Amino acid sequence: MEHNSGGNEGTREKPDIGMNEFSAFVSQYGEVVLFAIVFVEQIGLPLPAVPVLLSAGALAGAGKMDLTGAIVLSVMACMAGDLIWYELGRRRGRRVLNLLCRISMEPDSCVRRTEKFFTRHGARSLVLAKFIPGLSTLAPALAGLFRISMQRFLLYNGLGAVLWTLAFIIPGYLLSDQIERLAEQAGRLGLWLAFVFGAGIVSYILYKFVHRQLLLRELRIARITVEELKRMMDDGHELKVVDLRGALDHEADPYT
Repeated sequence: MEHNSGGNEGTREKPDIGMNEFSAFVSQYGEVVLFAIVFVEQIGLPLPAVPVLLSAGALAGAGKMDLTGAIVLSVMACMAGDLIWYELGRRRGRRVLNLLCRISMEPDSCVRRTEKFFTRHGARSLVLAKFIPGLSTLAPALAGLFRISMQRFLLYNGLGAVLWTLAFIIPGYLLSDQIERLAEQAGRLGLWLAFVFGAGIVSYILYKFVHRQLLLRELRIARITVEELKRMMDDGHELKVVDLRGALDHEADPYT
């Protein structure tokens, strides 16, 4: 009986050791992880920062992270990533927008959606875009593209970064107990939860890809080259050339 009891006690201690190691890791590196994930998401890589912000709030609620420090770090990371795109948009112009739209999940509607959004909201887009997937990275680049002043950019983008950070860190802080219990349940599921989450992301990407290919097939029309158009005009054909680009495309590249 003593042998079994000792074995049970040893079994119980393993999770505690693991939790202590995890707590020590979070206490030591939590701020670095928070800054890195937020920064990486803002420069356009597909790493979700929202769960990390919620977790940071929960850790602050549990006394394992400073709440004010977490908010400041998140805002700084957000601004750092956005400033990179702002400068690239200001220096490289249209090419940056083309790059961002090419790597987006919906490249065919990327420019058109962004055009409508900026036309409607102006510089306020920098605040609102933080809460709209796909526009968070585009907005700073467009601010640079259209020569929005650095002062206005810092004002509106900074406000957006603060509101976006608070929108997820504060709920995590207030619901820290519930989030901790949820994390424990997720830890028990382990690899199965990771598999389901990964399968969901892959399925979504495949759906978007297939949907885009079908749409392109439906919209595919016969086209002529610029040289053919020039030759037809020189031969005296009556032609009407209509620029179907939106206002955003035309302003960014008016001579195409």
